[in-house]
Amino acid sequence: MKLSFHGAAQTVTGSMHLLELNGARLLLDCGLYQGRRRQAIEKNRNFPFDPKTIDAVILSHAHIDHSGNLPNLIKQGVSGLIYCTHATADLTDIMARDSGHIQERQAESASYYNRKRGEPPVDPLYTEEDAKEVEPLLQPVPYGKAFEPAKGVIATFHDAGHILGSASVSLRLEEKRVRKHLWFSGDIGRRNLPILRDPILPGDDVDVLLMESTYGDKPHRDPEEAYVEMRDVIRRTLERGGKVVIPSFAVGRTQELVYNLNRMYDENGLPEVPVYVDSPLAVNASEIFRRHDECYDEEMKELVQAGHPALEFKNLTYVKSLEESKALNERADPMIILSASGMAEAGRIVFHLRWAIENKKNTIMIVSWQAPDTLGRRIAEREKRVKIFGETFSLRAEVATIGGLSAHAGQDLLVEYALKVKDRAGHVFLVHGEEKGALPLMEKLKENKMRRTHFPPMHSSVEL
Repeated sequence: MKLSFHGAAQTVTGSMHLLELNGARLLLDCGLYQGRRRQAIEKNRNFPFDPKTIDAVILSHAHIDHSGNLPNLIKQGVSGLIYCTHATADLTDIMARDSGHIQERQAESASYYNRKRGEPPVDPLYTEEDAKEVEPLLQPVPYGKAFEPAKGVIATFHDAGHILGSASVSLRLEEKRVRKHLWFSGDIGRRNLPILRDPILPGDDVDVLLMESTYGDKPHRDPEEAYVEMRDVIRRTLERGGKVVIPSFAVGRTQELVYNLNRMYDENGLPEVPVYVDSPLAVNASEIFRRHDECYDEEMKELVQAGHPALEFKNLTYVKSLEESKALNERADPMIILSASGMAEAGRIVFHLRWAIENKKNTIMIVSWQAPDTLGRRIAEREKRVKIFGETFSLRAEVATIGGLSAHAGQDLLVEYALKVKDRAGHVFLVHGEEKGALPLMEKLKENKMRRTHFPPMHSSVEL
């Protein structure tokens, strides 16, 4: 049995791990790496293995850094099934198509500038047509039901509480009479977040734990504190006549923010201004959220059963057309705009930021982790001069970072998660984290006498 770390190893994006046993090759996640454009293109285009040799894929959830390179994998020869939960299957299909559209637009833009410099055109990583090949290979499996993706592998999905359909994966492995229980955490959610159930922690019979470490350096604040801070930032921005522009992941974060804004208006906590969700993907994702009540927590189920429109309210408009989106930037009245992408690297949010960034009345609200070298990270770090579409802008808008809204577990829950396997696990591998998050978590685990904890480098391998 061999496990190789080919993505989200000593970094956060591009989750991808290869499990080999009994002559089979099983891929855990196939995400897009996000960072410097040229480096990202190179990493995403070239797999460190022959895609034709992959027998099956197990997908923890639909976020693009976990699912976004599936069209490229299929384009390069994979024909095996992609196992995931039912909600993940629905979300992955729409996200793949949206990503294909973005890849095409980005390649067109890069080719335009290349022509000016006398350089060759750029091919997209994959197209929207390529992305349509993902859906036929998706094999939905309910939470708690065992399935066999490869010889000697019995897998089961457990709710990870991160986004709709997210799963941790129990993998019971057998090769040459050697048995191991591997638990892949995927992205671990938090307790007491709106809409979704709390994450399920691993059992005490786990031999090998492969787990995320994004926020291993600090515990999160109580979600209620973050809610109050978010409300206060929005209120003061609107009262001074500004816009609140929020880069937001279309799947998960947007729906949680809409839920929170709905609550704020229910409690008369905000001035009456229009709220816009400006992302075709977020609009489609919100419809999928409404369909998958099997993922709801009890509070959300009770709201829906009582007829409360949890993802709808009077001031809210879901924007689909590009013309409607452009019109928002021609207006000067106070409003709230949620738009994808969450790291502000593509999509309509980039245009909203371009028009909002130099007005000191406005606020850019950062509500999630931002990868290095992204526009979102540069704004979060409050760089005084920021490039957007090749133009340099002065950052005059207020920047508010609301850290407590993260859908990832903080240090306290990550420690609790790992300690569940303390008495049995031979090894704990920390992935999906930079040194800043993973190394403090390793120290915390060592303090709790978990000494076989590793932070594996990219493309390294271990025998299980």
